Amino acid sequence: MPHLSDLIRRHTSLKQADLEWIHSLVSDWQLLADLSFADLVLWVRLREDDGWVAVAQMRPTTGPTAFQDDLVETLLNDDMTDLTSRTAPRVVGRRALIDRAWREGRICRDGDPDWSGGVPVREETIPVRREGNLIAVIQRSTNLSSARTPSRLELTYLQSAGDLAQMIAEGVFPFIDQGPLMVRSPRVGDGLLRLDQNGEVVYASPNALSAYRRLGLAADLVGARLDRITLELAAPGEARDENLTYTAGGRAPQEAEVDARGVTVQLRAIPLIIDEVRIGALVMVRDVTDLRRRERELMTKDATIREIHHRVKNNLQTVAALLRLQARRLDVPEARAALDEAVGRVGSIAIVHEMLSHTPDEVVDFDDIADRVIQMAAEVSSTSSGNTVVPRRVGGFGLLNALVATPLSMVLAELVQNAVEHGLGQGPGSIEVRVRRFEGGAGYTGAGSLELAVSDDGGGLPEDFDLEGTTSLGLQIVRTLIVGELGGTLAIKPKESGGTEVAITLPLDREEAFLP
Repeated sequence: MPHLSDLIRRHTSLKQADLEWIHSLVSDWQLLADLSFADLVLWVRLREDDGWVAVAQMRPTTGPTAFQDDLVETLLNDDMTDLTSRTAPRVVGRRALIDRAWREGRICRDGDPDWSGGVPVREETIPVRREGNLIAVIQRSTNLSSARTPSRLELTYLQSAGDLAQMIAEGVFPFIDQGPLMVRSPRVGDGLLRLDQNGEVVYASPNALSAYRRLGLAADLVGARLDRITLELAAPGEARDENLTYTAGGRAPQEAEVDARGVTVQLRAIPLIIDEVRIGALVMVRDVTDLRRRERELMTKDATIREIHHRVKNNLQTVAALLRLQARRLDVPEARAALDEAVGRVGSIAIVHEMLSHTPDEVVDFDDIADRVIQMAAEVSSTSSGNTVVPRRVGGFGLLNALVATPLSMVLAELVQNAVEHGLGQGPGSIEVRVRRFEGGAGYTGAGSLELAVSDDGGGLPEDFDLEGTTSLGLQIVRTLIVGELGGTLAIKPKESGGTEVAITLPLDREEAFLP
């Protein structure tokens, strides 16, 4: 489905500020749909001013839908060729109502229910205004098939929906100065309180009342000042949200939380402003006790995992120190070289665990790890040979999961060390680590691939070199990790300009291993 921004830029002449206003409206109009028990379709005027295009649609969670089909990208112009047979009668019949709301700049309602779709639907159109100018029209369609005598809750919903629609028509909603919303804001069905001009509760839904009962409220909410009641219930000695008073009083469009008796309740306030006068507010309420408890458990788990990585890193560094100590006591050059290589392998793994000990997820920026591993391997090999080796990295690895970061760090260490000792022949030179990460890598049909090449400007490969039959422990480790563990490919070939290049391709089709 096309993105809202793309549709508006393609079909209309709205300015960027108008687009941002519409984005704010659409991000919060689930509230209007639920309070109205109605479907919402947002129509924007075509660039040629000869019709309308539907750029967004919302269905209610509180009632049956009026439209079974999606109307986004539908055009209401002179030919009507884009309309399906199922949607055409109802949508075409409503164009006059959409035009009327645009022309008169007010909320318009069709007097009689529309039966063209087989079920009775009440139609309304709401002009969308920004800074005094009309920029769109909302079509509000209510399915009346399950109509019955409305309850107090439904009457409150509908009254609140009418106030919210009037605010949209006057250009007051959405709120530009609204505070940052939390990841999961309360919805209408979670619990709804309606406040009057003085902040007193005039209606409390059963869910909202239950949430306050869990906070410790013994009296009735109706008739009480919500801000006072909320502050009295807040746990003594607990750090209170600085926004709690304004939010509970319905004086500002923001969110806050209140804690009491081990219960956490989230509040979201929507001031109701008609003709520039605050007539009251809606406060949505949600019990988030279990959610906050799980978040605390996850934070504890993350901290424990980071501590484990820190201790593993310390233990690996201890092992590396012991191997170095043992190497200094040996007189056999081959044995000392073997222990030095083992120190490098252990060190590359320790770097990964050090990075993981500083991140909340099992994900690391592998570019930092790669630079440290490359430099460490080059320095160790250069020290043993007494020659200067200059390594450099071209391109970026990006974020990688620990499942890949650990073996890949060992692979880099082995390849750089092998390039210094064998490719450069213990002499001076340069080593380049080139990496590319892109979608749809050659030979793979998954999410893409990661291509890695480690090259040197040394003497090149011996004529009888055979990767399959090599006895080099380092290359055997690399082949096992790349092909066997990571499911990639490995090739070693001479460079055209002289030297050797090791080319590796890893598939990026495992979500648990790679992140974009």
